[in-house]
Amino acid sequence: MKNKTWSLLILFFLAMGTAYAQDTTKTRRDRWDAAGKADKLSDKLYRELDLSKDQHRQIYDINEDISKRRDAARQNVSLTSRQRMQVYQQLDAERSNRFKSVLTSAQYKKWNDWEMKKKAHMEEKMDRKHDKRQARKADH
Repeated sequence: MKNKTWSLLILFFLAMGTAYAQDTTKTRRDRWDAAGKADKLSDKLYRELDLSKDQHRQIYDINEDISKRRDAARQNVSLTSRQRMQVYQQLDAERSNRFKSVLTSAQYKKWNDWEMKKKAHMEEKMDRKHDKRQARKADH
């Protein structure tokens, strides 16, 4: 009887483990498709910049187009990482120019300030990572 109880308990925990197992074939980048990315960013801009319904739709269309083209560049294995980064920068510049035609000057300034803050934060993060890498090299 005791062995049967232990067997059932082990079987229960194995079943629970498989129920909580995650699909590891997807990466974090695969979480959102282009429409999902556009929707997420457009909704955030709608709230932060107090966009009109028409502006929201136009911003969504721009974000979806840029996201699709960005995903295509990421999946293009013929591009080097430097070329891919250049494509990303061109797409970001295009998004900025297209936003200018949709947003008021005050909204565009607020969005641009937000983007600059994000870029500065990313650069700080990259610098810290670089410093850590250099420190490890110096230790060896």
